[in-house]
Amino acid sequence: MANVIISVKDLRKSYGNFEAVKGISFDVFEGEIFGLLGPNGAGKSTTLEIIETLRDKTSGVVTVNGYDLDADPGKIKKIIGVQLQTSGFYPGLKLAELIELFAGLYNTEADPYEMLRLVNLTISKEEHEKLKDPTVSKDEKKKIKERDKAGAKFKELSGGQKQRFSIATTLINNPKIIFLDEPTTGLDPQARRNLWDLIRDIRNKGATVILTTHYMDEAEQLCDRVAIMDEGEIIALQTPDKLIDDLVETGFERPKITKSANLEDVFIHLTGKDFRED
Repeated sequence: MANVIISVKDLRKSYGNFEAVKGISFDVFEGEIFGLLGPNGAGKSTTLEIIETLRDKTSGVVTVNGYDLDADPGKIKKIIGVQLQTSGFYPGLKLAELIELFAGLYNTEADPYEMLRLVNLTISKEEHEKLKDPTVSKDEKKKIKERDKAGAKFKELSGGQKQRFSIATTLINNPKIIFLDEPTTGLDPQARRNLWDLIRDIRNKGATVILTTHYMDEAEQLCDRVAIMDEGEIIALQTPDKLIDDLVETGFERPKITKSANLEDVFIHLTGKDFRED
């Protein structure tokens, strides 16, 4: 059985007389993609912010990779990467400069080009060599340069590129655990699905991923397990398939016949899965 990398026991968070998180308990296993789902105001963001050491809890016990939240918050910060829904990057700085800035904040060294390659925002080493090759045509060099965003300013990026760059900044300290808050909000279908591939790739390289999303198809595609919260409580915790099977067993049927594809599949099939500029 997989090791528990995050353990939450009887977690509570109150604001005066209002209890936002009501004694929830759950575990996250090492190497899984875990989804925390729920409507607005369910308490999921508060829960994650407590685990991320960004918000104080009222009571309960939280351990992250064996570190107690109360005793070792500094050690927890060193092994996590947090991508927030709204990121305050300096719009006038180039991506390579921003990577160097964040590396300084983490007190570590990071190769901006390597970090940007992880999220497909710069060109490969082989393509860099092609730019120096006099036998390569000007048209081909132009196409290569257009894919290299290391020298682009953050404000010049498309929505999907901004989200991928935001994820790149979570990888600078080589974290064991990555938190993604609604990573595909506002993205077109191509950008969404390419970001799904990136999230899977991050997990496949050994990280544990915890994400929130309002897109249930996204949770179904990505998550090994999901916890569904409502009014500060966890009301379900299981694999997406098991939750769906349990619902079907109650006699639930969709009012519309389920097809083997949906409109988003049609859109991707017709327009392709390649990245697009805004």
